Amino acid sequence: METHAHTATHDMDHQAGHTHHHEHPKLSFIEKYVFSMDHKTISKQFLFTAMFMALVAAILSTLFRLQLGWPGHSFPVLHYFLGDRWAKGGVLDPNMYLGLVTIHGTIMVFFLLTGGLSGTFANLLIPLQVGARDMASPMLNMLSYWFFFIASLIMFISLYLETGPASAGWTIYPPLSALPQAIPGSGAGMTLWLVSISLFVVSSLLGGLNYIVTVLNLRTKGMKMTRLPLTIWALLITAVLGVLSFPVLFGAAILLIFDRSFGTSFYLSDIYIGGQALSQTGGSPILFEHLFWFLGHPEVYIVIMPAFGIISEIMSVNARKPIFGYRAMIGSMLAIAFLAFIVWGHHMFVSGMNPFLGSVFVFTTLLIAIPSAIKAFNYITTLWKGNIHFNPQMLFVIGAVSTFISGGLTGIILADSALDVAVHGTYFVVAHFHIVMGLSAVLAMFGGVYHWFPKMFGRFMNKKLGYWHFWLTFVCAYGVFLPMHFIGLAGVPRRYFNNDLYPAFDKLQHLNVIISVFAIVGVLSQVIFFVNFFYSMFKGPKSEQNPWNSNTLEWTTPIVPEHGNWPGELPVVHRWAYDYSKPGKDVDFIPQTVPMEEGEMDEGEHV
Repeated sequence: METHAHTATHDMDHQAGHTHHHEHPKLSFIEKYVFSMDHKTISKQFLFTAMFMALVAAILSTLFRLQLGWPGHSFPVLHYFLGDRWAKGGVLDPNMYLGLVTIHGTIMVFFLLTGGLSGTFANLLIPLQVGARDMASPMLNMLSYWFFFIASLIMFISLYLETGPASAGWTIYPPLSALPQAIPGSGAGMTLWLVSISLFVVSSLLGGLNYIVTVLNLRTKGMKMTRLPLTIWALLITAVLGVLSFPVLFGAAILLIFDRSFGTSFYLSDIYIGGQALSQTGGSPILFEHLFWFLGHPEVYIVIMPAFGIISEIMSVNARKPIFGYRAMIGSMLAIAFLAFIVWGHHMFVSGMNPFLGSVFVFTTLLIAIPSAIKAFNYITTLWKGNIHFNPQMLFVIGAVSTFISGGLTGIILADSALDVAVHGTYFVVAHFHIVMGLSAVLAMFGGVYHWFPKMFGRFMNKKLGYWHFWLTFVCAYGVFLPMHFIGLAGVPRRYFNNDLYPAFDKLQHLNVIISVFAIVGVLSQVIFFVNFFYSMFKGPKSEQNPWNSNTLEWTTPIVPEHGNWPGELPVVHRWAYDYSKPGKDVDFIPQTVPMEEGEMDEGEHV
């Protein structure tokens, strides 16, 4: 009975157009822009915070690339950023090198590609594309952002500690991370890292639960699951992955805090430091690896899944064609999400695991290539014979498919335990995951910003600057990560401050110079994006209501919607989101709100 009553109320609400949503009292500046409960403002807050954190991570990578390209040389810029303590005479200190690498990795994986990507686009798109007034719980949504902001702040502040930031790599393996006395960065910097990540997990869980409930419960009339845009499917599956895997990282971090501060030995056993035996026995650092990678592998799909959704939407709109294999795309994302939880051991082939167990992880890891290939082929087929509009966002998402394919190919090598043993812990691994996860997600995120900028700010970004931004970023990115495969195959280990002790690597140094030059130019080219972004916010050409002739619901709202999104009734959905260039129609797009004609087929039910 309750269900029927709820449905009836929902329908009456729907007919009445939720008029009670529009009796908002006038909000103060703080309520409207700072502690906002409007999902669109929260999405901008996530975006601005992630952009700032990305800038920090990019500067850190430039600093350590200077050391790797020209080891031991003096650079005034190092002294400018790091001062006498960490760059005396402009020469980078080895301890700080580890800190820079660690915080760079942490910010990029968690604060840009998880918080920034999901936080920005889930908040912006879920209510707008499912036809809801706002998230299921605007209050939790606001808390999700502020936990993310505090976590970002703590991570950023840790760079300024006297003993330096966390320095155990972004994977923070014990015992280096578990013993405060091990290296300078194992002290207060590591403690702040753990506090920051714990708050980040809280933010992620609050956001993720909200996204799931909103998609399942607040879809507008007629919006069946098979009519959802692939962006929403991707963000829903991402949220489910996060809710299931982040608590494991939280557990790993709490146990690490116990080992560090309360004398337990979950991860410690038989350790001698400075000639002294420690009292802790019985723990195992391998336990930490299992807990960390049980999050760490789903994490890479938490990063790439929203990118898949953004690519699907932008590619379909700009090829003026329906996405190829809509249901296969959903199925492949569900398959990837399931497999993501049973492959974490491929990060641990050299940890002494039983070779039989290793072979099981090889099998499950190689299986992921199947749904990934389905996605790649479907993207290529979507482009096939399309009326392609090569605007900046289209170039970025095509670039993202390119990096996903080329980075995925090296994944097949690393998935095979016999081959992985040779290249584990070398630059080959760094090259692989930067291309397949980092680049694909960053390029898709840029595409998403160019595409939905008119919805966020009511203006367009400059197209010509967009082209410059794309080509410089794309060429420099491959210029950085392609040569890395070769130095990795030659055996150069990752995370080393310099390779002077190994004369065999001397002949590879010119490759490191090339990588560093491309890295620096690539970072500087992001200035074009920042200038374009902030200039266009205020001075860009004004957008019309549906600038890309797109079918999804966000383009049926006013150009920059108020809180509540639609001024009158909520839209009613009659068809799937990809009716582009439908045979027999006069226009090449049919929005989801246009009723079906007699005899017309709803493609979402059959494709």
